[in-house]
This record gives sequence, C-alpha cells and structure tokens, in this order.
Amino acid sequence: MARGVRLVQKVSSTRTFARVAPHVIPALDRAVHRLTRGRVLPSARMLPGVVLTARGARSGLPRRTPLACMPEGGTDGTLPAGWLLVGSNFGRAGHPAWTANLLAHPDAEISWKGRDVPVTARLLEGEERAAAWRAALEFWPPYAAYQRRITREIRLFRITPR
Repeated sequence: MARGVRLVQKVSSTRTFARVAPHVIPALDRAVHRLTRGRVLPSARMLPGVVLTARGARSGLPRRTPLACMPEGGTDGTLPAGWLLVGSNFGRAGHPAWTANLLAHPDAEISWKGRDVPVTARLLEGEERAAAWRAALEFWPPYAAYQRRITREIRLFRITPR
C-alpha cells in the first residue's frame, strides 16, 4: 500500500477529521463535479466515488450527495454490476441523510465517471451485510474506527443499475 494512502487512512480515522470533513469534502466535490460537468470528483482521487441523486425522504426533492463507493465487478472498464455505499457519516452519531432518502425512495441515480446511471438501492441485512462489511473494511480500513466511535450500526446499501 502506498505511503500516501496509509497517511490518508490514518488521518481520516481521527475525530478531528470527522468534525471537519463533512463540511469541506462534499461541498468541494459538488462544486468541482458541477463545474466539470460530471467528469471530475476530487475525493475520487483516493477512493472511487459517485454523486448520488435521490429524492428527499420528506420533501421528495432531488438531493445530490457525493459519496465514496466500492464498485462491485466491472473491473474490465465496463459498468460495474453494482456499488456498495457505506453510511458511515465519517463516524458521527447520526445516520447520514442520504440513507433515509434511499430507504424512502430506493430508485435513484448516480453519476459514475461522468455517466448518469439509474439505480435501485437495497439496505443490506444479516449475512449479506456481514459479508459486505468485511469487504468494506478490507477496501477502506478506517470504517472500523468509525464504527467503534458510534453505537448505531453503519448502514450499507447495494445499488444496482436499473
């Protein structure tokens, strides 16, 4: 593993990062993504990322949220079979709003590498969740630090193209 990646993982596991990052990273991602017409997502330089557009749980209005993701399949340059989304909220106490949006309105859209993809989201439970959590921890170990800091179970969603 590259030294830079280990450093970012260490920093992203801290409580200070959890306080600051939610205010800085998504705003920067949204602005750059919009300015580049979906071609660039700054946080995706470290982890793969999507911009999720889901209807608000209460308002029904479209909500755009940049998220790290774990592509599943499609490593040959094709569209992945799906993506794993981790509702870590940087290890903060509450579930991120986008998870409630997907629970209320599972049909959504993502921007993946400049391509708009209609998707359906499904909350993972039981053994399927346990297997996905193990894969997520292997993919990005700081998720373990996030889970240790909080009492809620981090929500995991699998999103698949419609």
